[in-house]
Amino acid sequence: MAPLKIGPLAAFTVIASTTVAMMFSAAAPSPLYPVYQELWGFSAFTLTVIFAVYVIALLGGLLTVGSLSDHIGRRPVLLGGLALMTASMVMFAVADGVPTLIAARILQGLAAGALTGTLSATMVDLQPNPRLGSVISSGAPLGGLAFGAVTAGILIEYAPRPRELIFLVLIVAFVVSAVLVAFIPETSARTGFTSRRHFWQVLRPSAGLPPSVRGVFLMSTFGVLATWSLGGLTLSLGSSIVPTIFGIENHMATGLILGTFFTFGAVGCVTTSRWSADRKLGIGLATLGTGLIINLIGTMSATLPIYLTGSVIAGFGFGSTFVGVMATLIAATEPAQRGQVFSTLYVVSYLGFSIPAVIGGIAVGHYGLRPTAIGYSIYVLVLVVAAGTAAILRVRAARQAAPVDAPIAVPLVTVAADMTDTSR
Repeated sequence: MAPLKIGPLAAFTVIASTTVAMMFSAAAPSPLYPVYQELWGFSAFTLTVIFAVYVIALLGGLLTVGSLSDHIGRRPVLLGGLALMTASMVMFAVADGVPTLIAARILQGLAAGALTGTLSATMVDLQPNPRLGSVISSGAPLGGLAFGAVTAGILIEYAPRPRELIFLVLIVAFVVSAVLVAFIPETSARTGFTSRRHFWQVLRPSAGLPPSVRGVFLMSTFGVLATWSLGGLTLSLGSSIVPTIFGIENHMATGLILGTFFTFGAVGCVTTSRWSADRKLGIGLATLGTGLIINLIGTMSATLPIYLTGSVIAGFGFGSTFVGVMATLIAATEPAQRGQVFSTLYVVSYLGFSIPAVIGGIAVGHYGLRPTAIGYSIYVLVLVVAAGTAAILRVRAARQAAPVDAPIAVPLVTVAADMTDTSR
């Protein structure tokens, strides 16, 4: 009797939902940070350390087991990662101090490192069509981050035992995900390992790219760093910026404000799904730069409506830029190399996500929260300008190589880069 398996479309939905749950769990602690600070009395620097250890552990997982699913199959890696993720949620639920919180974040990071690249690769393997695959691969993480920040804020403000409840919900979600993943079809050939040496070579920390993808990947790096650096600011210091600069003490309101950026990131993914990759990047960089400037004005003037308007526009830019990068990489990558490529993509993303946030946490202690937030935004603007410049150079190189195929999106990329450049 053949083993029970669910169909490809249902399996695609399971993987997309698991991605949302994973990113939900990444954002859920952010609205809780002020609560933890009040309970345990730690500094802004300690807060960013708690944030950063998650990313360091995640990178460790990506660099060691990120491409393992290309050898042993997607399903075993997903099940192992979900087991670790469930254990980390248990640790969060019983946390009674900073050491336990840090330990929970480390375990969560290791689990996310095992899951991130494999979930993306599995989603692409199962995608009903390339457009839907690139939209969901890019939009599900942003939707999960938004949903996590908003839900956590609501539970903290209005639910009983909010420090435990959000993680109990996630424990159930990950257990259900693991059960469903056990029944999805395997999408990657189990090639195994030619020797014990080959096994350890695969597990050796490394980040690499197939030669055919390197040029596209490197030209996209500035855009990836710009988007995820801004996301890192939102999730690390955002929960302090909202009450300190704008005087809002309601945790639900804080979660909604933090979630606005990521919600419109998901909107950007969906809205631009039918556009060419060049147009996505062009419009994405333009809106990202414009939103950042408006956001910066709101921070400097302590005006919440301006700040929120900037978050909406910058969030849209985040989503459309990142979905453009994903679509480009999906088109350039062979199926057997997707685990490696997506793992490397997320290594770059999370480096941009974490390192500036840690530096920002140190800067808060020396210069204060508002000057740090302003300086951080200027740094991201510089990355946006660099990304626009890289886009122009890539399009010009493509035009020179095949002038008859010059795409309509070229002027859009140029306009976007020009808009970004004038925002300096």
